[in-house]
Amino acid sequence: MATTDTSGADSPVQSEGPIRDLRADLTSLATEARRSDLSGIDRMATEAIVRTMNAEDAIVAPAVGAAAGAIAAAVDAIAARMAAGGRLVYVGAGTAGRLGVLDASECPPTFNTDPEQVIGLIAGGPAAIDSAVEGAEDDERAAVADLDALGLAAEDTVVGVSASGRTPYTVAAVACAAERGALTVGVSSNPGSPLGAAAAHPIEIDTGPELLAGSTRLKAGTAQKLVLNTLSTVAMIRMGKTYGNLMVDVRSSNEKLRARAHRIVEMATGAGGDEVHRALSASGGDVKTAILTILGRVDAAEAARLLGACGGRLREAVEAAAPGG
Repeated sequence: MATTDTSGADSPVQSEGPIRDLRADLTSLATEARRSDLSGIDRMATEAIVRTMNAEDAIVAPAVGAAAGAIAAAVDAIAARMAAGGRLVYVGAGTAGRLGVLDASECPPTFNTDPEQVIGLIAGGPAAIDSAVEGAEDDERAAVADLDALGLAAEDTVVGVSASGRTPYTVAAVACAAERGALTVGVSSNPGSPLGAAAAHPIEIDTGPELLAGSTRLKAGTAQKLVLNTLSTVAMIRMGKTYGNLMVDVRSSNEKLRARAHRIVEMATGAGGDEVHRALSASGGDVKTAILTILGRVDAAEAARLLGACGGRLREAVEAAAPGG
């Protein structure tokens, strides 16, 4: 009679212990809990489901607001590191990883950052952006290897993003970054998570159980998007990448952005279209330089010099160009 070898690595008997432990772990997470009051959601009318989902989404912004103090502390620490030449590195798996890649990819056109200044790492590499890579989120060694490939330095910041706060790839990356002296931030939706414990700045957004049990691309994912938006945007404001609420470091890489650049100069200076056009032409399309030539009544070369002396901070350069500045 044939026998079954249960000693192999893929044996269901051998894996039952770890799987049992993981099941118990997931049972304790709010993001994995099942809403008993929504057990009949598939029988509801479509509009009722839409309204229910919208009501669930409305929970997210106040939950993020409740963590404003923790987010602000992280922003100040991130901005200080970046001002000293450090990089901002997002790390995550699945939805969390994709959101990090998204936020990183939007920084160059929005704030004219170097593509290597804000980086998104996703478990499984670029292939995982549009397809699931089996086992990638459990690969702790890959997390360390990915940071090694970046040449992670002490002046950098690593932001780990994980709804559960227990994703092995993400927790390992944050722990490794901490060992190397980098600033660490942990964004999760479960208070008291391993990720929060590993990070110098835990940001734990309690969004509760999902509309679909365990589908953390919903409220938890929305919370992650809001937090990452806030971290990068406010850090860039602190670094002088804006003038008031205007994106004066915007990169004019297409017709829409060139039109936006023209409009930004108009809004910042109150100048007419012809004057704005001349200022942008003289500055090679650089929005900050164009604004400074108008507000400071200096030529493009002097505007560029003043901006350089002020570390690219337009407000300081405008004040320096003023009489007696």
